[in-house]
Amino acid sequence: MSVEKKIVPVEGMSCAGCAITVENVVKKSNGVTDAGVNFANNTLWVQFDPNKTNINKLKEAVQSAGYDIITDADDAVKAASSLKAKEIQTYRKRFILSAIFSLPLVILGMVFSKWKFTPIISLILATPVVFWFGRNFFINAWKQTKHFKANMDTLVALSTSIAYIFSLFNTIYPNFWLSRGITPHLYFESASVIIAFILLGKWLEEKAKNQTSSSIKKLMGLQPEKATIIQNGIFTEVPIAQLKKDDEILIKPGKRIPVDGNVSDGESWVEESSITGEPLPTLKEKGSKVWAGTMNQKGSLRVIATQIGSESVLGRIISTVENAQNSKAEVQRIADKIAGIFVPVVLSIAILSLIIWNIFDTSGGLTHGIIALVSVLAIACPCALGLATPTAIIVGIGKAAENNILIRNAESLEDFSKVTHVIFDKTGTLSEGIPIVSDEIWLDSNPMLPKIIKSIELLSAHPLADAITRHLHNVNTDLVPENFRETAGKGVQASVNGNLYVAGNINFIKSSGVIIPAEENTAVDKLTKRNGSVVLFAENSKLVAAFLIADVVKESAKRTVKWLYKKGITPIMLTGDQLESAKAVAEELGIKEFHAQLNPNDKSDYITKLKQKGNVVAMVGDGINDTQALSLANVGIAMGKGSDIAMDVAQITILNSDIGLIKKLYNLSRKTNKTIRQNLFWAFIYNLIGIPIAAGLLYPIWGITLDPMFAGMAMAMSSVSVVTNSLRLKRVKL
Repeated sequence: MSVEKKIVPVEGMSCAGCAITVENVVKKSNGVTDAGVNFANNTLWVQFDPNKTNINKLKEAVQSAGYDIITDADDAVKAASSLKAKEIQTYRKRFILSAIFSLPLVILGMVFSKWKFTPIISLILATPVVFWFGRNFFINAWKQTKHFKANMDTLVALSTSIAYIFSLFNTIYPNFWLSRGITPHLYFESASVIIAFILLGKWLEEKAKNQTSSSIKKLMGLQPEKATIIQNGIFTEVPIAQLKKDDEILIKPGKRIPVDGNVSDGESWVEESSITGEPLPTLKEKGSKVWAGTMNQKGSLRVIATQIGSESVLGRIISTVENAQNSKAEVQRIADKIAGIFVPVVLSIAILSLIIWNIFDTSGGLTHGIIALVSVLAIACPCALGLATPTAIIVGIGKAAENNILIRNAESLEDFSKVTHVIFDKTGTLSEGIPIVSDEIWLDSNPMLPKIIKSIELLSAHPLADAITRHLHNVNTDLVPENFRETAGKGVQASVNGNLYVAGNINFIKSSGVIIPAEENTAVDKLTKRNGSVVLFAENSKLVAAFLIADVVKESAKRTVKWLYKKGITPIMLTGDQLESAKAVAEELGIKEFHAQLNPNDKSDYITKLKQKGNVVAMVGDGINDTQALSLANVGIAMGKGSDIAMDVAQITILNSDIGLIKKLYNLSRKTNKTIRQNLFWAFIYNLIGIPIAAGLLYPIWGITLDPMFAGMAMAMSSVSVVTNSLRLKRVKL
């Protein structure tokens, strides 16, 4: 079965209940394998079988539930952001207008309640607020009712319409109550102020939610909107959406590169920190690889596109962050279930309050009952509950992206703070993964020797030869060795200016007739006992130089291992390298447990056994041989400079391969989980305290009831407080 995945913006959602409705409708559609709605950024992700359905059929299903999705957007995030910007402005305008109408209503109700014209003026002022500025609440509530569902809009529509109708009746037929010895109260100001406060809350909420997606916007800001393509010598500027593979593109100085590709002509320095984390610019010349989102500096480049759009490294990063921000943590699934039953429970409590007031208060029970019903409906909103987890997750994943940590799903961010063991691969993870000359001994002061050594090693295909030539990068040579010969895996020999030179391991050097004096042999012995490979260089049977070539450990690795032990987390190294090499690295880093000469199955078996004992395991690796272990671990972490396959399997990628970011990831996971718990507390506490007070629980004791105006304000502030608390994650120090 083929599976297609899409992320599309959703229109018309006003609360967590709406998100659940859309999600359920899509999940029940034929051909859909999985789907989810993120209320925090108004997007739907859906996996479906294209042979059974398509996005237009899903659009029809969503429309039948009273909502809509945008299917023709080239970029879902940009489209959703554009919709959100319009929505924010709409809420702002409606709030301002409703506030202008509500202020005189409050003054009339509090100061001029006995004035004979107050009822008529209040009716005139309240009507546009309730039924025009607040019309969306009624429209959405009706859509829900048609499908036998209820959500936050249902609560708002019921509370305000009941308060309005009750006040309208008291305005037209005041004698109905006066004849029974009851003063007819008006609640026009309550209905109007509830709408105003909820519109204020929605405006502030949407503004705050818009900020939670800023990391995506920053990443997308790395993409230029247009590019200059070269066809038959003609330069044409086109939108980047029109670029195709194999297009030749001109990259002007000071412009961002729009595609992944290879330089076909030109030379320039390119600042690549957005992709690699490396602060220093990299020289690019013909044949060099370049990445989308990086900044060209002074020179011009011509680039042949190899990956475009979502296929580029930057495109995959953006896609990964989008998918992660749309994923749900386990705590969010629980909150969604609670939000799904919340509205029916609240409606039941509101009706029960009305009934109880009428039973136990024979004189003013109907009035108090209606006030209680309106207040309960106004204060009980599941929005805060629906926003508690996704806003924290979105901000947390965005914060991670800003620190070169790419998180694929919410579960990995949630789980990392629970990790008990961190498994490390060695090469490319704890070590740099590139052999370099870590030490050298020069036994001859001839200034020509470095030039001769480099000229010979440039002809060798051995990786250790590359390490030596990189080490001698400042040495310029135009020498051309003669009679070059390479013995695979052992060494090379060549003639320069009539002298015979031999380079290789100690056995190859000795077999070539080189005699190493005792004093020099001692120095070489010291090198061989250290981590790495020793390459010796001889001139006419005389040893002249020795190089220790090693895959050196990363500077941040030792600090990270020490920090893990301090936190009570056990670091373990699993490697396919030889025992001596693994032992040297483990001792250097202070890792107490390590296992060498392991194949991919051995690593996987080790992780499986750890998990079976109830441990939470994170695996950190960079190679294809680590993918099995990465997929089995509770949290798989790949190095950004490793293989594409490892990054595809892992839930988290450290883009710049800095192992020290493990500490930041752990701290971010803890702080995100703490923020989620705080949000859920605030979401529940408003309702746990507010609903009983709104129902009239304190009236028999202290004569206290909750005015519907303040109930509406409390409901609005609950959502704002939750989103604002999530935004605090942006400022935390990791």
